[in-house]
This record gives sequence, C-alpha cells and structure tokens, in this order.
Amino acid sequence: MKIGVPKEIKNNESRVGITPAGVFELTKRNHTVFVQTQAGFGSGFFDEDYLEVGAIILLTIEDVYASSDMIVKVKEPIESEYGLIKPDQVVFTYFHFASSEVLTKAMIDSKAICIAYETVEDADGSLPLLIPMSEVAGRMSIQQGAKYLEKPIKGRGVLLGGVPGVPPGKVLVLGAGIVGIQAAKMAAGLGAHVTIMDINMKQLRYVNDVMPNHVVTEFSSEYNIRKRIKETDLIIGGVLIKGAKAPKLITKDMLKDMHPGAVIVDVAVDQGGCFETTKATTHENPTYIINDVVHYCVANMPGAVPHTSTVALTNVTLPYVIKLANEGWETACKNSLPLSKGLNVVKGEIVYKEIAEAFNLELSV
Repeated sequence: MKIGVPKEIKNNESRVGITPAGVFELTKRNHTVFVQTQAGFGSGFFDEDYLEVGAIILLTIEDVYASSDMIVKVKEPIESEYGLIKPDQVVFTYFHFASSEVLTKAMIDSKAICIAYETVEDADGSLPLLIPMSEVAGRMSIQQGAKYLEKPIKGRGVLLGGVPGVPPGKVLVLGAGIVGIQAAKMAAGLGAHVTIMDINMKQLRYVNDVMPNHVVTEFSSEYNIRKRIKETDLIIGGVLIKGAKAPKLITKDMLKDMHPGAVIVDVAVDQGGCFETTKATTHENPTYIINDVVHYCVANMPGAVPHTSTVALTNVTLPYVIKLANEGWETACKNSLPLSKGLNVVKGEIVYKEIAEAFNLELSV
C-alpha cells in the first residue's frame, strides 16, 4: 500500500502521524511511505530520519494526498485539505466529527473512507487510540490550569500546592475517566485539594482506592456541581461520550458563582466541550475570559508537547496502520471489531450512529 504522512497544518499543531520507527515497520513489509518534507520537524524528527528508514520525501501536501492510498494524520483535515482527499482514499486520524457539521459534510462529499482514532474500541469498551492523548491532555490540563491561575495572566493568583500556613488551591475534576484520573493525579502531586466527580460509581470506587486521601470523590449532579464551583479555583472538564457531543455540565449562569480569576480547562473541547461557554482556542491564543472566569479550551492540547505525544500516539496506532496496509481497509475492518468501530464515514455515507444523531443526518446500516 502507498501510505501518505502530510505535515499537520492546524494552528500550532506540531505532531506528526508516524514516527521514523513506525515508517521502518511499514517499509520492511514492502509498503511505500510518502512523508511531506519537514512533517516531523516539530516533533524532533527530520527528513533524514525518514529517508534512512526508506520513506520517500515529497515537497507538497498536494503531492502526498495525490500519491497515497491511505493518509495517516493526527488531527482532522481542515478546509484547505478537503479538496485533496480522493474518493476511496482511506483517511486514518482523529476526526471528532460530532463537533463539526462542516467537516462531516465535507468528508461525506469526499467519498473517502474515514476511520477515526477516537472511536476504535476494544471489547471492554476502552478506546485504545484515544487513551495516550487523553493521558497527555489530562496531565497537561493541570499544568496549564496552574499557569493561568497566576495573576499576571488574569488568574486568581492562587498557588495550587499552597505553602505552610496557607491552604492549597481547590481543583474540581469532572469525569473520572482517563483524562480525569490523570488530571487528579497531577493535581494531587502538586498538593492541591482535589474533588473528582462522575456518575459511574464503579469508577469513583476505583479512584477512591488508588488516590491519596486529599483526592475525594463525589457523585456528579447539577446540585453538587453548583455547590462545588463556589469554592473551586480550577475546574477540569474531562467528560467523554464516545463519538457524541459532550454534555454541558457548567452553564453560563453558573460562572457568576465562581471566584473571579478562577480557571476552567475544557479537555472535552474536541467533542464540543462540557461547558456552555466553551469555544475552541489555539496554542497561539489559548484563553479568553467570560464573567471574570478564565477559559482554556485549546482543541489540540497534546500538540504543545509534540515529541512525547507523537511517540505515544504511534505506539498505539501503528498496529492498526500495519493491519490496514497489509489487508486493505475492508478486510482489516471485517477481521477486527475494534477497527470496524473506527469507521465513521464510508464512501459518502455515515456509518456511526452518534454522528448521524448529532446533525440529524441519515445513518447507513
């Protein structure tokens, strides 16, 4: 198979779809890999690294799309890429269709095979290709939240860990999944007082068992959220509903009950966000303020640590890339239930229920 790795062109996205180590595994299986020049530069991988393992370097993104049977990316195609995608071409990347009707309709029109990392699902319900980026984003959410609590950048002026004689900051984590657990772990490590909420009692029991005693669990309800936000310095939104839009757990009217200068970090922004006031931002302009509350809603948080993120992502995507390349997408998806659940849009038809429901579009069965 001819596999293309274009340079990511989303704002401040420095990750790359495949590392040189991944390309090596593909070329030794006699697949051809086209890599756009400098595609790996932001992640610390250079054209020479790819050439050494048998890749072919192409100068333009147009050349990569035109030459390839399958495109392996990190982020969803943006508008300038829509016209480059060919009918029957496989595009394997994070799509997060439920957050963008424009993208969904563009991929329907492309007649391509769109396989989304975020909906590849194992038998136990876990999302193996989302987990490493959720781990990165969950840990980063505390790092970024702590920074934006600083007064010079309009935060409340609170040090999360406190100091002797001064209580630590209070962190509220919404969602006890991968993002939430990693965020709670980082916040606890800084010495903050952490409350983590979820509606899944099994997850809350797990968190209660593995976290230190300054991480407390609480059942998630509107009443409990409204009560907690009045005393919270930093809120992390880490709620995920597979393939669907995230629920709005904090509404605009709730912001008036929060401390001026409090910070909210919406890790669920890729799926529409779990705060009513969420709007996607970039690493170039990461924050905005509504009702004196600082919002950090960067849609590609792991892109700020591209070397770590790219290696972590290739570790989990590569086996699926190899399977698709060796068997072709139809056979691979037939033989692999997890991979079949990654199919979102196929040759102009939506095949993933939650995407059809998000935009009241027809579902192909």
